[in-house]
Order: sequence, then C-alpha cells, then structure tokens
Amino acid sequence: MGYGKAFVVLAISLLPLASAVAADDVAALIKQQSQEFSDASASGDAAVLGRYLDDNVVFMNESGELATKKDIVDGAAPPAPGTDNTLVQTDFDVKIHGNVAVTSFTDVSTVHFHGQELHAKYRSTEVWQQEGAAWRMISSQTIALQDDPPTVKLPSSLLDQYVGTYQAGPDFRFVIARQGDELTAAANGQKPFVIKAELADVLFTPGQPRTRRIFQRDAAGKITGFVSRREGHDLVLKRVANAGATG
Repeated sequence: MGYGKAFVVLAISLLPLASAVAADDVAALIKQQSQEFSDASASGDAAVLGRYLDDNVVFMNESGELATKKDIVDGAAPPAPGTDNTLVQTDFDVKIHGNVAVTSFTDVSTVHFHGQELHAKYRSTEVWQQEGAAWRMISSQTIALQDDPPTVKLPSSLLDQYVGTYQAGPDFRFVIARQGDELTAAANGQKPFVIKAELADVLFTPGQPRTRRIFQRDAAGKITGFVSRREGHDLVLKRVANAGATG
C-alpha cells in the first residue's frame, strides 16, 4: 500500500473519534450555557437571558404559561431586598442531533426569604439550536416537582371518624380502615395503602402529593364524605357505611 492510500485509510479511521470529540465539546458548551441561563433566571440578568434565547423561542414555565423572549427579558429583575435565589442543575443530560441539542435536568432552588430558607425542584427539557457560531435556546418546558407535605399525628378518636366506606358511583368504593395509629385505604378491594394526615380532615397518600382528600361534615360535625382534590378539581365520594377500627 502506498503512502497516499495509507493516509486516506488513517484519516477515515479517525473520523468517528473526531466526531465524538466534537460532540463532547458541544455537550460541554450546552451544559455550561444551560447553567448560566439558570443562574441568570435566578439573579434577573436580562443580558444573559437575551443572549441565549432565540428570538422565536417557545418557552413554557412551571405554571404552564407561555412566554416570549421579550416577556422573559423585560421581566428579568434582581431579587427583592431581603431575598435571594440560586438554581443548581443536577442529573443533567444532553443528546446531540446534528445542529440541535436536547437537554433534561433538574434545577434545585434555594431561596432565602427574610431569614427563612425555602427549597424547590424544577424538572426541565430544553432544545438548543446552532445558529452560526452560537447555540441558542429554541424551546423550554418546565414542571415543578412536588414533595409530600409535613404530616401531623391525629388522636385515635379523630382517626376513627374517617373509618368507613365511601362511594363515587355504584361501581367505585373506597374503604378506609385504621391499623393502630395509621389509616389505610383500598379502592374496589385492591391492596390497601397507607394514608397520612396533612391537617385534621385533610389526608394524602405518601408519594402522591398532587392529590388531597378533604373530608366534609354536616351541621352536627358528622363526616358525610370527602372530595379527592387534584389540580383544583374535585371528585366527590359520599359516605355509605361506617366501620369499626382495628388494632
């Protein structure tokens, strides 16, 4: 084999390696810009937000509202006196598709509010597109991750009041029972699961913080049923039978 052919073979063999290195460089750049965008969102840095946003970005924030680039840049402002916010990205992942990069990550928020510290997590997917020598965000969608609320310990006499059978319709029954100091629930004879109290007459299932069961009482204070509230909408269950506590 001549030197010319050997050089061509070597060059071809190095192409995948060169592509991988280029992809790694792009991934590192996107990760850096993504964190800088989160930092700018927390600090209200309009210049950085404007630099990284495409003019026609499709941006959906954690409340489900759509915002334009102008909305985001014009609305940027530093935190109010006595407050500050940091957003630290975790579990960052990026997939490169030619001149498009798709990311997913969790922003961990720490807010200091007049001496108190608050925490929240936001899960995002974002799309970046190469525009000449720059990469700009063309799409973003975020959801707020919810945590279980703090629980309270209710007296046995109150726990007993929740025990019984509730019905949403002739073919759906929800049975609440007491096992010692805990309440359990089962829907249509399925496996029971633990339910906890956020407040008196407000119960939830651990791991399902989007839903609350809010108990209703008549004028005499007797429980008549509960509403299962999710995203502000209620499913009504009426009490159809009482039951004794166990344990």
